[in-house]
Amino acid sequence: MNAAASCPAAVKVSPEISDEDRQRFHEVISTELADWQIEQVVTPSKIYARQENLLAVHWHPEFVPFKYITQRVEKMFPNVHDKLMIPTQHNVLMSYGDYTGVEVDCYASGFNQKVQLLLHFENEKVEEAHVLKSMLSHTFKYRSSQLFEYMDTITKPMEDRIAKAAKSTGADEDLVEMVRVYVTKIQTMLDQEWSTVPKDSIKNKLLRNYFDAMRPKYGDNLINRIQAYLKEVKKLVKADFSLKFFYRATEVIEEARSLGGCVVIPHPEEFWPILLAKYDVDGIEVWNPQSQRYTDFLISVVNEQNASRTGVDKELLIFMGDDCHMSEKTKPLDTQDSAKAAREIGLQPAWDDLNIRKKLIVAGIDRPSVIEEYKARMAG
Repeated sequence: MNAAASCPAAVKVSPEISDEDRQRFHEVISTELADWQIEQVVTPSKIYARQENLLAVHWHPEFVPFKYITQRVEKMFPNVHDKLMIPTQHNVLMSYGDYTGVEVDCYASGFNQKVQLLLHFENEKVEEAHVLKSMLSHTFKYRSSQLFEYMDTITKPMEDRIAKAAKSTGADEDLVEMVRVYVTKIQTMLDQEWSTVPKDSIKNKLLRNYFDAMRPKYGDNLINRIQAYLKEVKKLVKADFSLKFFYRATEVIEEARSLGGCVVIPHPEEFWPILLAKYDVDGIEVWNPQSQRYTDFLISVVNEQNASRTGVDKELLIFMGDDCHMSEKTKPLDTQDSAKAAREIGLQPAWDDLNIRKKLIVAGIDRPSVIEEYKARMAG
């Protein structure tokens, strides 16, 4: 039997929106947590009793209430006595304790690429931050618009992208048509119920989550084929997504600085040229669950830049970002992305890696010193 013959066949789907379709849609967009979801959120898979310092300045609460996040973190790290936790929702300011943070999508004009920046503030510094809030609102709406282009690519359809995605993933005409019909239904339901749809659910992963919810109906093999095809379509949409409507990185940094905020470059492994831009930032994230390969090198970059600084320049700080997305922990275990689900707020094993610690010691950097210095900078 050849590979094509062994693939689960796509099925013909009625274009009519059924009660089952609508119920699934409501479940996928819902931000209300059921009891079993709360239990998953507040129950960590492992306890780290020996960790005494917690530095977490790159994590995404999404729609999970802070009270449940706090319970999880306190159970996971029962002996922490020194803590700095700042949420960094994508393009939305959020406050936790004394601090407010955000991860901003922006445009690096010098090398024509989208980059991201982490902004951190003491709460009172952004109470009247009308310009920054307007900039973030614009960015959030524009970033969300990618979902509509993603869906239009599938439903219009945009033949060039569809052909490329189908060819690279082995998706046949029946699978492409099955996906088109379901995505058309999703678009229709979004339009019909727009006024009540939680804005946090208007993201590219809405499609992934909707098809994941059909695993009991169609089985893992077929849904896995669909997800591979969707992922390739999304990749093509992202590649063509215009950058000109994002604010420039320098504009975002200037606005943050004017408010007394601090700035960190996250996962520079994805945006190498950003290290050459000499932006006015407080630190660089040298480790991330998605970016672990060049941690040693990035520490060396920070050390070299600090060694060559003038007397008036502040040292670049070293950060590590867990990049935890809390919504992943609300999904049924069998539909979770295992790599994303493994990310935990404050869990950054690289701090304790023996090889990495050698370089950190030379730089005079550890978690307690970064926490102390960064709090001082945000207060300054």
